[in-house]
Amino acid sequence: MLDLFARNRVATLLIVLAVAYVAIGASAPGYLSGATAAVVISSSLVLMLISLGTMIVIVTRSIDVSSGSVLGLSAAVLGLSLNAGASLPLAIAFCLMTGAVAGAFNGLMIAYLGIPSIVATLGTLGLYRGIMLVLTGGRWIEDLPQGLKALAANLGLGFSALTVVVFVLVVLAWYVLRGTRFGRYFYAVGDNSAAAHHLGAPAKLVRFSAFVATGTCAALAGLVFSAQIGFIPNQAGNGIELKAIAVNVLGGVSLLGGTGSVAGVFAAVIFITSIDSALVFLKIPAYWNDFIAGAILLSVLLLDGRIRQVVDRRIRARRYAVHERQPASNVATSFPRTLEARQ
Repeated sequence: MLDLFARNRVATLLIVLAVAYVAIGASAPGYLSGATAAVVISSSLVLMLISLGTMIVIVTRSIDVSSGSVLGLSAAVLGLSLNAGASLPLAIAFCLMTGAVAGAFNGLMIAYLGIPSIVATLGTLGLYRGIMLVLTGGRWIEDLPQGLKALAANLGLGFSALTVVVFVLVVLAWYVLRGTRFGRYFYAVGDNSAAAHHLGAPAKLVRFSAFVATGTCAALAGLVFSAQIGFIPNQAGNGIELKAIAVNVLGGVSLLGGTGSVAGVFAAVIFITSIDSALVFLKIPAYWNDFIAGAILLSVLLLDGRIRQVVDRRIRARRYAVHERQPASNVATSFPRTLEARQ
């Protein structure tokens, strides 16, 4: 059982989430309901998109801290286009194009100009936020049309049109990263860029594509954000990139690149969103939210790390036991072969 948890971060999150649900349900019986599940799913969409895009970049051993600013800029372009009389499909196209161009600019600097990702995206974090504020004059964008808000309207069972789009995108990302050759290049580049290049992987194109995908996900998150709340504040997306990085770490994505799964990120987003909704349901004052959510996040990571240490010790103990049971003649015979292999 411990081996399963050590190898599968998703299993750890699901067990902890189930325990949390039981504890919260015992304290507040009304929490365990379909309505609560619908709220959790709806509330997770923006973070899901930002975290998914962040995962794609981290897998390639890069980082993007500008996603929140890309979300805000894309949402501003969407709102300004709609208020200027553009049709909803055209405004959405402008929004997604803004995110893709912003991501492409990040990717150009990092993949082709060799600028470290943390440096480049720290710069564009302020740049994109500044462009948003210049475009809006520092004001909120209000009076958005009902057609945009209808995209987030409940179609039944707590699902909206945007919910369906996001879930389809999650499944598509899972398939591309695990089921296609180009998707596997992301992991190869993150694991060893030079080796991947020698084996034929277009390392620069892969990193560039990762940032374009991240920018597009942030733009779609801006669309979801605008449709759900019905207006666009000038702080839209502020700080969400840090939460997305935390979600990725919780979901088992290695900051050293080459490791991570869409399923792990999905489970981590649902976990974080469920905790946030539980705190609201339990009527805990809002100023406690960050403290409690952070404490729970650290507890899960410490628990997961402890389990991995225990499993590693068990594996080493098994290896030592096998070595001790091996006859001395076999050890003496195998030693020259081992030495020869190393030479």
